[in-house]
Amino acid sequence: QVQLVESGGGLVQAGGSLRLSCAASGRTFSSYAMGWFRQAPGKEREVVAAGSADKIYYADSVKGRFTISRDNAKNTVYLQMNSLKPEDTAVYYCVADRARLTPGTRWYEYDYWGQGTQVTVSS
Repeated sequence: QVQLVESGGGLVQAGGSLRLSCAASGRTFSSYAMGWFRQAPGKEREVVAAGSADKIYYADSVKGRFTISRDNAKNTVYLQMNSLKPEDTAVYYCVADRARLTPGTRWYEYDYWGQGTQVTVSS
């Protein structure tokens, strides 16, 4: 069982930056594949970034602006978001799944979800 708690969301102006953090419980954190999804009002959940054993996937809409990273010693995964745009406004969710060979890009591939953190980008 893995519990995920996100933090770091908030209100930022377009062009600004935020770093989201996701603290995970469990002694086997390093073996889990981690990722970030988001859901904007009236839209479906979409993958933002996802990792596997040796690959990282980024949605086209965030490539070059967002970076996913993890610190296994701290059981934490991060999402650094730069050059934010109003269309990045959404609730962001941290997700976890057992070790994968390839990044999961569909929401139903993940067993564990955080409660979400709101990111609002003003124009």
